Amino acid sequence: MNFLAHIYLSFGDKEITLGNFFADHIRGNKYKHFPERIQKGILLHREIDTFTDAHPIAKQSSKRLHKNYSHYSRVIVDIFYDHFLAKNWKKYSEVPLEEFVENFYDLLEDNYGVLPLATQRMMPYMITDNWLLSYANLDGISKVLAGMNRRTKNKSKMNFAILDLEEHYSAFENEFTLFFEELITFSQQKFNSLCEE
Repeated sequence: MNFLAHIYLSFGDKEITLGNFFADHIRGNKYKHFPERIQKGILLHREIDTFTDAHPIAKQSSKRLHKNYSHYSRVIVDIFYDHFLAKNWKKYSEVPLEEFVENFYDLLEDNYGVLPLATQRMMPYMITDNWLLSYANLDGISKVLAGMNRRTKNKSKMNFAILDLEEHYSAFENEFTLFFEELITFSQQKFNSLCEE
């Protein structure tokens, strides 16, 4: 899953949110120096990713893209799924998306010193361009995909994936909806077990 889903699936716990958000910038066991609840957020992130990668519905979404984007398909699906989460936000949260996103940016700024260097470098771009809120519309997703393509030095051709999203929009949205219900349940159980440790 992409940024918005990981933040949402931290269930309002600030330290777990931080770890769940920046976990991709931490390799192997190099998380042990963080405060305990941030460590749990990192572990929760990894559990979510493992569940997602193995899930037949997420695989079905990815398979639709594989011919054109090969191993980048999973990354693209993560971005598509964040779009559907943002677009259908009212279904999943009583807090308006704008408020949720602003609270998260405040959390990052308040904890800047704790963030890994890669996250610190990314953060100004994320906030200035308001990535999380932009996921709700296709123009925002198109910009994210174009940015990802630039990062792969144009090898991934991910910028064209917006066309696949438009062509198979209902199929991707249905798959997201079914999958995300299961992911919420899984994540809540993992969150609870981590917090009990």
